Amino acid sequence: MKRAVERHLNILEFTLASLLRRRGKNLSLLLIYLLVIFMLASLVFFVSALKREAAIILNDAPDMVVQRLMAGRQDLVPDGYAAEIARIRGVTAVRPRLWGYYYDALNGANYTIMAGDDAAAQPGQASIGARVAQARNLEVGDLLPLISYDKAPVMLEIGSIFPNESDLVAADLIVVSPADFLQLFNFPAGQATDLAVMVRNPKELPTVAAKIVSQFPDSRPVLKSEIQRTYQSIFDWRGGMTLMVLAAALLSFIIFAWDKATGLSAEERKEIGILKSIGWETSDVLLLKFWEGIVISLTAFLLGVVLAYGHVFFLSAPLFAQALKGWSVIYPRFQLVPVVDAYQLAVLFFLTVVPYTIATVIPCWRAATIDPDAAMRY
Repeated sequence: MKRAVERHLNILEFTLASLLRRRGKNLSLLLIYLLVIFMLASLVFFVSALKREAAIILNDAPDMVVQRLMAGRQDLVPDGYAAEIARIRGVTAVRPRLWGYYYDALNGANYTIMAGDDAAAQPGQASIGARVAQARNLEVGDLLPLISYDKAPVMLEIGSIFPNESDLVAADLIVVSPADFLQLFNFPAGQATDLAVMVRNPKELPTVAAKIVSQFPDSRPVLKSEIQRTYQSIFDWRGGMTLMVLAAALLSFIIFAWDKATGLSAEERKEIGILKSIGWETSDVLLLKFWEGIVISLTAFLLGVVLAYGHVFFLSAPLFAQALKGWSVIYPRFQLVPVVDAYQLAVLFFLTVVPYTIATVIPCWRAATIDPDAAMRY
């Protein structure tokens, strides 16, 4: 065992010296290898972190959201629906929700405006997201002027600003009182945007949803699990689209790496012939090339993963942020919580490190099996 370890260490030492002698070629290969792994690992980290953030946020979502459809489009829900749904067995609470979108012509941004609870939202006051405050240069106590659908001015005093940590859900959010919401949008009384339904037993959600549809054929219940799957699919789709953009770079790297790995230079063939002539066995030469492939590919993989980790979780992934989070004038800024998917990293390892390492051994085996004199004269 000790002898085998010493053999590997000696060959590894010779491998490092051999790589340094051809530092130009190996450094260029290492940099391209590193860039590809960095991009792919950044994509894996970023998508996994966003999916985790979405899952955490949706944990506090209502068990079911009930919408009303008119000609296939979402319409307002009468408050009477809430009273009838609350009588269904298993339903613990039904809350009508008032929310909508407001276009601000001043900076071209869309705000999400929501009516808060009567006890928490005072008429004439508003709580706004940090990005809204930044876009309008507002502070607590300032006035936020809005224009209602009746072209009448609505002046709201800033009561509070949501902290930066809530930017993922509150960057473009403005919370107002129900009375101000009705005035701003000329919203009809006795109507709601949708209904938030809470159910005692999560296993009864499909049954409750079926009862709601039976009682109100124009309704559309949306379960929390369906919302969660939708968000997961959105991030997977966006990640796949970004991966398709990187596919050209990945293909170029594969062609480049294969050419470098399979095309032994005359100097390398001569080196193999010399090693064979001084007593190296074919297995020793193969082990030498195996270590060369391992050193380059593993170094590129480890450095690429470390740089991708810093790019995503310390710099908030500036290369992928707009493509995967979406685009808006009011843009959320938030620090992602580190999430490392061991399975995806293992797949990335086997797709990048293993093929290159094998590709370095095949041409070397061909050169190592010919006569040393012929190899040196090649």
